[in-house]
Order: sequence, then structure tokens, then C-alpha cells
Amino acid sequence: MQFVDPALPRDIFGWRSPALGLDMPVVTYGHAGHPLLLFPTAAADFLENERFFLIKSIEPYLFEGRVRVFSIDSINRYAWMDDDLPIREKARRQALYVRYIEEELVPHIRRVSGDRRIATSGASFGAFHAANALFRRPDLFDCVIAMSGFYDLHPGWSEGLSNDDVYFNNPASYLPNLEGEPLDRLRHDCQIHIITGRGEHEAPQRSEQLSRILSAKGIPHNLDMWGYDVNHDWPWWRRMLPHYIGERVGW
Repeated sequence: MQFVDPALPRDIFGWRSPALGLDMPVVTYGHAGHPLLLFPTAAADFLENERFFLIKSIEPYLFEGRVRVFSIDSINRYAWMDDDLPIREKARRQALYVRYIEEELVPHIRRVSGDRRIATSGASFGAFHAANALFRRPDLFDCVIAMSGFYDLHPGWSEGLSNDDVYFNNPASYLPNLEGEPLDRLRHDCQIHIITGRGEHEAPQRSEQLSRILSAKGIPHNLDMWGYDVNHDWPWWRRMLPHYIGERVGW
């Protein structure tokens, strides 16, 4: 089965991350356009978005050179979703993942796509990582398309732990206290799109929670609540992402 058009430029590259001590592959789709860092869901790998035809859903924009996608591995299976790990170690590994993104992956994307800021996207747990990347470093990232996500590690994932590794990777914790240049960038120089359904297995209250936090800080954003028939599943994400790339983001 072909998951993408054979004519679509597609390249797999990677390296052993000094921060993580893991081989971290990256698959790139497209030849030009705004760079988009795409996270997988849950504990999946860098090819998940291809296997579930999310890349296929945005092929027209990849061929047009409107967007160039960089899809990466999650480390959730070695962190938040490893039931045998102590919570402090889970949080430490999350912090290392962020270091990999900011200090290793971003320079690679800039080598390929030019010295420009990068958009992020993902669904479910991928939306958390996509949003956290932008909110932490709006100097590196300029847009997020967060689909069916959550944005607060408390109380479930963090198990009540509130150390620096959790705090600085939990948007619901650090955003209310954000000041200075990062806040100015989020207010004036970023696109923030929070999309959720209201159907089976969706948690629209998580998106509404983030929207309230952003509103309290004067950060413009788009909260897009889809219908009660919109479930937490790939067919809907395959509609959300092309809709935003094609009609909503200003690239």
C-alpha cells in the first residue's frame, strides 16, 4: 500500500541525539514552503502521520510548495506512558525531549528550510507537544495547529509533581506567569489555532481551559469547536489539518 504519492519529495534523515541518547529519525515531505514540525500521537513513531494518511490529506499543499513537513518520533513510550518509571524520571525525560527539539531539531530544520520560524502541529498527545513547543519558544516557532489536545499535565500525568521539569513543560502552569518578550511575541507575532471536536473520546474542556488561560494573558487565538459528531480519531484530523493549512493560516 502506498501511503503517499510516489512523486512527493520524501526524505528520511536522523541522528543519535546527545540529549536523549536515542536514535531520532526525521521524515521530511515536500520541497519548499513554510516548515511545519509534526508530532505523532501518544507513543507512536515518526511515520505514524504517514501511515494514517494525514500526510496524504495535505499533499496538494506539499506539491504546491506552500508547506514542508518534518515529522518526528515521540518519546512518550519512554516517558509519560512508561508505567514502570518514577514520575520524576518521566518529567526529566520530557525536559530532555524539549532540549532535543530546541537545540538539535530546530537547527536541522533551519539548515534545510532557511533561517525562519517554524510551525507546529499534532493531534491528541501530539497537540500537547506542538503547543508546548510554541509557548515555550515563540522566538523559534510562529504557529500552532493543535487538534484534539490537552494542555495541562496536572493532575493525571504529573501525579502531583510540580518541579521545574514539569512546570516549564506544562502550558497551564507557566503561561499564566509569562512576561516580557515571549509574551509579546505570543500576543503580536504568532498564530494559535486550538481545534477540538465534541464527540466520542474528545475532551473539549481541555481546549476551553487553554483558551481561558490565553485570554487572561491577552494572547489572541482561535478556539474552534467542531460538532458533537466529531470524534477523537484520524478521519477528523485528516479534515482539520488541510482545512487550516489551506484556508486559515497566513503562509
